[in-house]
Amino acid sequence: MMTFKANNMIALLAAAVAAVSLSVGSVQAQQRTVVGERYVPTIWVDPDGCEHWVMDDGAEGYMTPHVTPDGKPVCRRGNLCGVMETDQFFATDKHYINAAGQSRLKEFFNSNKGNVRSFVIAGHTDSRASDEYNIRLSQRRANAVAGVAKSVGARITDIRAYGERDPRVPNTSAANMAQNRRVEIYCLR
Repeated sequence: MMTFKANNMIALLAAAVAAVSLSVGSVQAQQRTVVGERYVPTIWVDPDGCEHWVMDDGAEGYMTPHVTPDGKPVCRRGNLCGVMETDQFFATDKHYINAAGQSRLKEFFNSNKGNVRSFVIAGHTDSRASDEYNIRLSQRRANAVAGVAKSVGARITDIRAYGERDPRVPNTSAANMAQNRRVEIYCLR
């Protein structure tokens, strides 16, 4: 089984390298300088339960060797099992969770950790600040929720920060912006 997975991963990586080689050969290579970013090779699990890999040239693939007849990967399913409205847990522009919020989160994680393998925590904001600022704020808030989860022994697979990039509704009113300020918890079973 391990040999099949390793061979499959090698085949996927070889195909990605070949695809990149073809695209570089057919188009004049353009040099692009990215300032302030550093590539970190990684594997991650999406909320849908699919494990992905990515290479520094943007090639991406799935870790699972299991596919449906039409070639789509068969992944562990993740359910959105909790949405925490951040206004109920955090003061404006803060990432510290108040005592009542910590108590509710502990109760949530304790009641779910017996039937959930692990959790993915995703932080979101409205669009009132800069994208860079909102990413940092959503990361701090997601980390705070993950800290509460870890304090009661819940396993955290991933912590994500989306800032304003994945709104639930358009940021066109105060009520809509409040819906977009949230931390989502995905249950991987």
